[in-house]
Amino acid sequence: MSSIHWTESHTDHSARWHSESAATAPAHVTIADDRMRADTAYRLACQGTALLWRGDFHNARQLLRALSRRIDRKPPSAGAGPPESFHRYRQARGQRARVLGRILVQLEPDHSLALRRAPDVRQACTEAYGSAREPMVIALTELLGAIGAHEWRENGVLVPALGARIHPHYGVFSPVRGEYVDLVANAPLPVQHRSAFDLGTGTGVLAAVLARRGVDHIVATDINARALDCARDNIDRLGLTNRIEVCGPALYPDGRAHLIVCNPPWLPVRPTSTVEQGVYDPDSTMLRAFLTELPAHLEPGGEAWLVLSDLAERLGLRTRAELLTAIDSAGLRVIDRIDTRPRHSRPRDTTDPLHAARAAEVTSLWRLVEQHPGLIK
Repeated sequence: MSSIHWTESHTDHSARWHSESAATAPAHVTIADDRMRADTAYRLACQGTALLWRGDFHNARQLLRALSRRIDRKPPSAGAGPPESFHRYRQARGQRARVLGRILVQLEPDHSLALRRAPDVRQACTEAYGSAREPMVIALTELLGAIGAHEWRENGVLVPALGARIHPHYGVFSPVRGEYVDLVANAPLPVQHRSAFDLGTGTGVLAAVLARRGVDHIVATDINARALDCARDNIDRLGLTNRIEVCGPALYPDGRAHLIVCNPPWLPVRPTSTVEQGVYDPDSTMLRAFLTELPAHLEPGGEAWLVLSDLAERLGLRTRAELLTAIDSAGLRVIDRIDTRPRHSRPRDTTDPLHAARAAEVTSLWRLVEQHPGLIK
């Protein structure tokens, strides 16, 4: 457990430091309040000095927006090709997060925020960080993320394929991109579909969709403890606890299933925070594990559904040939591929450095079976 240190009113102070992105505690900290100008704050933050905020909460948010505008004046330049453009985009996003992350706030021992006009953040912080024990310093951006996650959890996300809401928890990828859910909701079920595995279940949304489609017993897995809690919560809310079992932290549960579904993170890049684990899969580790171990867990005559975007291919991070080779090397073959286009707004944002790739993106459900069912590999 790391600590952060600062001097305030000629007195040395320290508190526990917490960062979901595993950022180290800032070495240089100064006190900031409503009197600090945005240009000064921007210069200090760019130089690596953290600003521990003691002013009005809403003014801190305004300062954060002012810093964002200054950062965005210099968008990342395009690279020589899609991979370099993506690399520059990631670098710029990382630098942006580091600069904005240097505005800090202190949570009291009960997770409250002792700032003027501050909202009650105790429940949001308890959901994100667990029970309060001692004072803790975090980035304001992280606190705002916890507040937003609490609102998502309270209100839920309407999933038309379920006719119900899914309630994502902090650190768990929200099913706001409905196209991948609709693929699972509409793909033809195998003749035998009494049992299913949902690997990397996240919120539990795909397991719930399978249950609503008539699969008798589903085992939903995840390696993320927050995801396991989230999936159990949603499955309980939907009244599906008698049909869906949630377990982890292994990718595959014991035994076999007639249908195995996996929606792995789509980009083979190292994540920089827990939230990014729903998007980035370093070296396609989860994808490869899903394919390699699949024959040992598929019932004879069973089928697997791999839900995957081709964004990694369009960004030059993985080729279609590499994906097909991985499928073939696992002793699998493709019997069908169902494609859909994204419906969210980002493909229409022409200012996005990755606009060309996003505009052409296709999400597919690959239906896989064993090449030689019944053979011992």
